[in-house]
Amino acid sequence: MNDNKKILIVDDEQDIVETLKFMLEAQGYVCFCAYDGETGLNMAKELLPDLMILDVMMPKINGYKISRLLKYDTKYKDIPIIMVTARSQDDDRAIGEETGVNEYITKPFELDDVIAKVKEYLS
Repeated sequence: MNDNKKILIVDDEQDIVETLKFMLEAQGYVCFCAYDGETGLNMAKELLPDLMILDVMMPKINGYKISRLLKYDTKYKDIPIIMVTARSQDDDRAIGEETGVNEYITKPFELDDVIAKVKEYLS
């Protein structure tokens, strides 16, 4: 089931991280979690996850910067990034696209939508 694909969840809201982790692990994925941008970036480089779920507004390094750093590095550029954020403005979305984000989901989100997107990218 899902060949134990690795998902890295990076968000400073612990309840969101725990909920996503629980739901995704129920689908057979292996989840790793980070609660600030710096840790998330380091874990991404170490784990080479199959997919990342990334918040924008976080301590230390924001999600846009993480996305940019990973997407401009040939070693990590193919990791799909789903950005979940409370920032729903068009210019926020545009920044996300510029930094290489694959999907942009606004909070509050439906868990089913996030899981559907994860499955889409990992199938």
